[in-house]
Amino acid sequence: MKRLIVLMAVLLVAGSAFAAAGRKPISVAPNATFNNGLLPTSTNNDDTCDIASSAPAATLLLPYFEVDFKSPQTTARTTLFTIVNVTDLPQIAHVVVWTDWSFPALDFNIFLTGYDVQGINMYDIFARATIAPGAVSGTGGTSSNTTVPTNPQNTLTAGSNPGTQPADNDANPNITSLSGCGNLPGQFSSVLLTDLQLIFTVGKGTGAAVPCTAAVGGVHANAIGYVTIDVAPTCHTSLPNEPGYFSLILFDNVLIGDYQDINPNPATGNFAGGNPLVPIRAVPEGGPAGSVPGTNLPFTFYDRYTAGIVPRTIDRRQPLPTVWAARFINGGTGAFNTNFKIWREGITVGACSGSGLAAISNSSLAIREVVRFDEHENATVTTITGGVSPAPPGAPGIPETGAYPASNTTIFPPFFTASPDIAGWMYFNLNNGGSTNYSAARPGFNINATTVRPSQNWVIVSMFAEARFSVDFDAAWLGNGCSAPVPTTTAAAPASLIGPVGGVPVCPAGVTCTPLSAYIGTNQTP
Repeated sequence: MKRLIVLMAVLLVAGSAFAAAGRKPISVAPNATFNNGLLPTSTNNDDTCDIASSAPAATLLLPYFEVDFKSPQTTARTTLFTIVNVTDLPQIAHVVVWTDWSFPALDFNIFLTGYDVQGINMYDIFARATIAPGAVSGTGGTSSNTTVPTNPQNTLTAGSNPGTQPADNDANPNITSLSGCGNLPGQFSSVLLTDLQLIFTVGKGTGAAVPCTAAVGGVHANAIGYVTIDVAPTCHTSLPNEPGYFSLILFDNVLIGDYQDINPNPATGNFAGGNPLVPIRAVPEGGPAGSVPGTNLPFTFYDRYTAGIVPRTIDRRQPLPTVWAARFINGGTGAFNTNFKIWREGITVGACSGSGLAAISNSSLAIREVVRFDEHENATVTTITGGVSPAPPGAPGIPETGAYPASNTTIFPPFFTASPDIAGWMYFNLNNGGSTNYSAARPGFNINATTVRPSQNWVIVSMFAEARFSVDFDAAWLGNGCSAPVPTTTAAAPASLIGPVGGVPVCPAGVTCTPLSAYIGTNQTP
């Protein structure tokens, strides 16, 4: 069900005489304290459910990639992503490549020296059976003991082996072993390449390299999926949907990254866009693998994979939001177009088979509600029930990741018929309705233990013009990962509920607001 290609990218090691003595140690940061077990009386900078637009994190998410591996590279659409270690300590990044139905088809490790950066071109993986070819040679780039240059931030202690990594005073105490982090090739077998090409385009492989012949992905011309990247203590072979994975992750918020979606073909796009990878921070930060200091988060990013583990929030990763707002424009003299790249939390762990486990159940995920507003505030509404497994042809719902034009009126509401507007914004309530694989939500976050917690999502807006300009940016989340589920805009729950989660206006403590009944919001920090 998985294949492991282990690769380490080694570029620069760093440190200095004063940096070695003054380095901030890796340690567990304290949690906020709670009053009566419900609301915190204080917070620290890491104790938050808000996802930063760009910040060092313990997990990075590439919500969507697309690769045309059948065309020459000069015209092939591809996705590039880059991982950066922003500390002077070496780090290991464990990378998992998932299908659009959340099946983990490929994983590999990247070894990063201090202040290292490594880029990955997904075209190399799907067209050339190669990971980071620039790091593949007999002498450089692929090993934890590769000779590296000295830079101003590194001074080796007496008795060290100069020019090697890890140096005595740069060793990461949370890296438990470098076994498996030696000189490994970036090239993998043609048998695995064939399976990957099939799995990511027609949804089924041969079973020769990836031991699964069931449907684990959708059917599309290009390879489509998403990527997760976790800080790890060793170069290992586990996957998030396997026992033991969460004893093989670390909690140091030390990685940043970005992606570029590139289509150099004038006939199909001739555009490029990019954005930071989604930074998912560990709360609290720090500690060795397997440490369980607890977290104030009500549930975590890897929640559907941690059933049966104590504590259930062992990964400590921030959960992602459910409710989003995203602008669009379609048409006009500049031939404007907008696509939404949407990542959803699946309802199963993405296994090859098994009741309540199989990836096919992530093929048609329900959407609670989408509302389209034009520039004159006219609104149209769509609710997609989905939840059919296996999904019949034309079934509603969308898979775990995908890109959809704003003009799509099967998924999104139609334009207001009497309006000439070509632009506006979308309100997305992307809650999939929950799953038995999700944990019960914890009290204290406006979500009680009897309420099904909302599912996690991420939305990227891609705008195009004149078939030559493009830009990607994150949509605005209207609630964070700890917000309560939001109902649909029915007669019982009118459209006035659309807005920031929690309701507005807010009456702050110590202020008299009249009439008090109108101030339905709260600014209490969960």
